[in-house]
Amino acid sequence: MEALRLYRTGLAQCRPNALLRHRPKPCARLHAHGPLQRRGASTKQNRKAEKRTPPPEEVQIPIPNTVPPVPEPAPRQWWQRLGPITRAAGAYARAQRRRPYVTQLCTSLAIYFCADLSAQSMDDEYDPKRTVRSLVIGAVSSIPSYKWFMFLSHNFNYSSKLLSLATKIAINQTFFTPLFNSYFFGMQSFLSGGSLSDIVDRIRRAVPTSIVNSLKLWPAVTAFSFTFIAPEYRSAFAGVIAVGWQTYLAYLNRQAEMAAAETAAAIEAALPGAAARMAQGAAMATAAEQEGR
Repeated sequence: MEALRLYRTGLAQCRPNALLRHRPKPCARLHAHGPLQRRGASTKQNRKAEKRTPPPEEVQIPIPNTVPPVPEPAPRQWWQRLGPITRAAGAYARAQRRRPYVTQLCTSLAIYFCADLSAQSMDDEYDPKRTVRSLVIGAVSSIPSYKWFMFLSHNFNYSSKLLSLATKIAINQTFFTPLFNSYFFGMQSFLSGGSLSDIVDRIRRAVPTSIVNSLKLWPAVTAFSFTFIAPEYRSAFAGVIAVGWQTYLAYLNRQAEMAAAETAAAIEAALPGAAARMAQGAAMATAAEQEGR
């Protein structure tokens, strides 16, 4: 028993020495971790330093916006503030976008009908055949006229607005006006039953006067239309002006018809007199021959 007690006592005395052998030396701790400090004091100082240090500023990373910006509404034009007229113009523009050819055909028929009624109001009697001729002429020319003005809208657009406008007016007056006026008066004569010589004579009488007078109106109308009127409303605006213009053309056509009728009547009146004079001359010559015999 005594030996067992001595063994336990020696073992207890040897353990601290074994633990001390594995502890790092003070010089090693100083070299690795700096001065010896108590663990609690070091933690408090670190916390105070963290409190004194301001937090780092947050850097905002730009994120691309995938949603397109909503465009601001365009300012309303003057013709968009006219109440019922604005609603009618909007309905016309929607019809123009959905069915441009049908809309142009109906617009042209309405223009030519009103113009013919206005022109015939100057005469004493109403001629329905003349109205039918005007409607046929308007129906045939509606789509080509629409194509022509759309061609002018999409072409000859330069950096200078003044140059673009002047070019469009010059091209329209040089090519479209003579061709359309010749078509109008020629078709009037053709649908009236005139021959080729009658058609040429009608064009020769009426077209030069109409071209000269168109220079007084249509350049200003074209300039105003391409400057202030939206493309979908230009045909309607030109149609309103064209009612008065077609009235004038119908008046010129009526004047040409009257001039042709007067010429034909004069020729018919001159033929019987000439025949009588020829017969009288022949009789006098026969009588002279008989007297000579």
